[in-house]
Amino acid sequence: MPINPDAVGSVGEPARHSWDERDVMLYALGVGAGLDDLALTTENTSGVDLTVLPSMAVILGGGGGNALSGIGTFNPVMLVHGGQSFRVHGSIPTSGVVSTVGEVTAIWDKGSGAVVEFTSTTKLEGSDDVLFSQVTSIFLRGEGGFGGERGPSGPQNVPPDHAADDQIVLSTREDQALLYRLSGDHNPLHSDPSFAAAAGFDRPILHGLCTYGFTCRGLITALCDGDPTRLSSMDGRFSSPVYPGETLTVRVWRSGDGEAVFTTHGSDDRVVISAGHTTWRD
Repeated sequence: MPINPDAVGSVGEPARHSWDERDVMLYALGVGAGLDDLALTTENTSGVDLTVLPSMAVILGGGGGNALSGIGTFNPVMLVHGGQSFRVHGSIPTSGVVSTVGEVTAIWDKGSGAVVEFTSTTKLEGSDDVLFSQVTSIFLRGEGGFGGERGPSGPQNVPPDHAADDQIVLSTREDQALLYRLSGDHNPLHSDPSFAAAAGFDRPILHGLCTYGFTCRGLITALCDGDPTRLSSMDGRFSSPVYPGETLTVRVWRSGDGEAVFTTHGSDDRVVISAGHTTWRD
């Protein structure tokens, strides 16, 4: 059936996810951490405690997407990740079990496609407190025109018209997507050349959430003195695909006390994450 706008409000079944220190380190390596980031990439260095990158919330709480089961059918090749946000309400432990519940919170008719937004909350098993929450939007190319509302539009979190306060340059590897997919995202768009070609790309592209994780590392460097536990939220839109091997530049403008807007740029300076907003704790 076509996209079903009446699916707004649908709530998925709780999804359980467990992880350990190995998963924490593998995720960090997948988003470019290495020898200069031992607090993220090793558990056995004297004087260094393993710490979880807060953007790992998008992996641990990914089960909230089961709320999408009632939105209708679509060609998965035509799915594009539109935007992602998360908010952590405390430090994520290096091992544990969480339960995530997702809800379809919006379906917009953009004409050329449909935007579906779902919101999820994640709790540690046995706790009533939310550990982190996130909002995900996906764009389904070719699925618009069903007569629904167009939804909000226009620029958000626009950087001021002056040079960035901070600029962090990060390099991705040619095989970055193959490493990142080991954290659980096995979409062949990022590994299978023939699938990527069918989607209109010259070769497999980097996961948007991998670029997002690189950006999170850049924000922590620029705003949190390298301490991942201080970053409390991050929001952005995926504006352009990234190919493995590109250099990413994160530009940051401080906009208030513990608040900033940001953009992420590819090797040719095109914007690959736009409308970025982040908050952090002292």
